[in-house]
Order: sequence, then C-alpha cells, then structure tokens
Amino acid sequence: MLTRRNLLKGSAATGLALATAGLAAPAIAQGAKIKLGYVSPQTGPLAGFAESDAYNIKAFLESEAGKNFEVIVKDSQSNPNRAAEVAKSLIVDDEINLMLVGSTPENTNPVATTCEAEGIPVVSTMAPWQPWFIGQQGNPGDPASWKPFKFAYHYFWGLEDIIAVYTAMWKQLETNGKVGGLFPNDADGNAWGDPKNGLKPGLEAAGFTLTDPGRYQNLSDDFTAQVNAFKAANAEIVTGVVIPPDFTTFWNQARQQGFNPKAVTVAKAILFPQSVETLGAAGNNLSSEVWWSASHPFKSTLTGQSSAELAADFTAKSGRPWTQPIGFVHSLFEVAANVMGRVSDPADADAIAAAIAATDMTTVVGKVAWNGAGVPPFAAKNVCKTPLVGGQWRRKADGGFDLVIVENGIAPEIPTAGKMEALT
Repeated sequence: MLTRRNLLKGSAATGLALATAGLAAPAIAQGAKIKLGYVSPQTGPLAGFAESDAYNIKAFLESEAGKNFEVIVKDSQSNPNRAAEVAKSLIVDDEINLMLVGSTPENTNPVATTCEAEGIPVVSTMAPWQPWFIGQQGNPGDPASWKPFKFAYHYFWGLEDIIAVYTAMWKQLETNGKVGGLFPNDADGNAWGDPKNGLKPGLEAAGFTLTDPGRYQNLSDDFTAQVNAFKAANAEIVTGVVIPPDFTTFWNQARQQGFNPKAVTVAKAILFPQSVETLGAAGNNLSSEVWWSASHPFKSTLTGQSSAELAADFTAKSGRPWTQPIGFVHSLFEVAANVMGRVSDPADADAIAAAIAATDMTTVVGKVAWNGAGVPPFAAKNVCKTPLVGGQWRRKADGGFDLVIVENGIAPEIPTAGKMEALT
C-alpha cells in the first residue's frame, strides 16, 4: 500500500542521491519550517472545544519555540468522517510532519486512525483514554486482540478517574445513591455506558446504582423516555457524557416534567461557560469534571505563563471567560515544540514517534510522559494520564458563572475553593 510514510522514504532516498550528486537537497533540509497539522471542530456541536484555537496558535507561533513552525488548521465540522478526510488531506496534500488533534473521540479517533494507517506521528488529547484506545481497536469487545499503536500517542484522564471524582463529589451530599445515566450512541457514550468497562462497575463499587435507559442519538429533541426512567428509579443523581445542545434539551424537559435531582454531574455538555449561561438560573450548581482551570499550579513551557496568567490573558484578548480547552490546546503545542526539538530530521516519522514516546515534561496542564504510570499494560505505550478534579458552576449576581473546584482527592496538588452543594 502506498502511504505517506513510504513516499517520504522514497523522497529521502532521492534527496540523498541529489545531495551526493551536488544537486539541491529537499526543501525541508534547507531550513523549511516544520509543518504541524491540527484538526479541530471549528463548527458544529463540538465547536466550544475550539474557542481558544486561534488564540493559542497565535501565542505558539509568536513564542521563541514556535518560530520554526507552520500550523495548518482543518475544521472537522464536528463530524468523524470529515475529521478523517481532512487528516488525510493534511498528510497527503500538505505533507505535514506531525499531527495534533483533540476534542472528544469523535474528533481524535478518526484522525489518529488515519495517521496510524499512513505512518504519520500524531499526538492527541481531550478524550478519555478508553474510548480513544479501545475505540480504535479492530475488535473493541475482545481485549485479547487489542494492540498498541506505532505512531499514535494520547494524553488525558480515564473513566477510572471520572468515577473517583464523581463519586467523591456525590458523597459530599445526602442522596439515596441512585444514579440515572445519559449515554448517546457515539464513541464516548458507548464507552461510558458499557456495562463491563464503563461507569457501572465503578459506581457500584462506590455504593451507587446506575439506571441506564439505553443509547439515544445525538441531537435528539425528546428525552421524555430518559426522564421517565429516572423518575421511576427514584434517581437523585444524573450523570453521563452529553453534547451541549442535548443537555440543554434534557435539562429543560426534566424540569418541565417535575424531575428534580439533587446532583447533575455530566461530562462534555457543561465544560463551557456559554453552555451553562444558556440555562440561566437552572445552571446553578450543575457539576462536571475539571481537567484544567486558572487555579492549576502549572506553567507553560512556551510562554512562561502560569495557568492563571494564561486564563487571564485569554479573557483580556477575547472578552470571553476562560474555558478548560485553553490549557489543553496550549499544551498540544508545548508537546509539539518539545518533541520536534529533539528530532534532527523532521521528515523521519520513526524518529518523531520515538521522541514522542520519550517525552518527559511538565506542561500547563501537568506532567506529560508516556511512561505507563497508572495505565494498564495494554495501553501503557500509547497513553499518558493527566490530573482530574471536580467542579461546580456557581451563578454570579451579573448572571455569569464561576467554576468552583470542590473535589481534588486524586489530584491534591490542585486546590479546592468550596464544597459540593445540592441543586435547588
């Protein structure tokens, strides 16, 4: 099969022959800029993840380390098929040296799979590691068949961390321990809702019971079946992994239909201030995981900014509140600069993959090192875990919201600023 990797091998050999003959060597050997491909959901229901892209890319290119790079951005339109298409275009047409990608398995997985097939190194983030790693296997249901990747590397937290953070938050409240689950029919929802490898076993081990009404399609307009199932189970807690528009629909319908749980802790949907702001008063005390915040005790290796300074600078330049993806998008370019700074030939995919594997650095989101720490052996080569805490949205007098960290049991280096409060 003709892949970009094979093409590069042939080009390198041709370049060597030309150089030996005294002719012009390949452009990349003449000091051409290193090309980074970046696939991001600029539009569509996942666009909140991309809000800081332009800000972060500008900061990267203006940094000392970024002067040797070119960043080529492609919009996945929040569509997995489109993500794979633009990844292939970046590899074949733009001839990138390294791919970067984030923003949920719908975006990371098709890009990583394409890169693996084409022999192009890729660093991804902002997707729990289980749906990223297991979701790309030929047979996700057969652990014995799972194989490591040669060119795809990922850093983020896992479902085990979500379970620890969520249950610790809920234990701060008095509830009956009954949880309703919202799991869509997508890579995230199927992983989180898997009865053997998803949330269910971990919740039960922590003393909670999960009611799962089954998968629904993203962009649904009717959640009556889920609301009725939760009411019938007397669920006092709701969890799940939901895209923002679906959560808005669910939460409005739940309140209209008289379902008033004590805690709603969902991933993805309420990561962003604008998603909570659309709910008005109904957004107060909704809770979620927190992967990065202005109070995280880490600094950028590109700009020297602390997390607080990075968040404040984004707000000053955009007029918008800081959001969690700011830190992780920024960290992708920190990792890229670090990796490519340890590679002598930017066209050598094997050398780049080896440099990624050898990474050991502290970014604005914490330590990134593919050393297998805290990861099962089957994923240890390709997955690096980052810290996770829990937070709750508190409404301010002006109608805006603050994200207050209320749980840090598995990441005590990140300070809390309050306690979990029940919904009213």
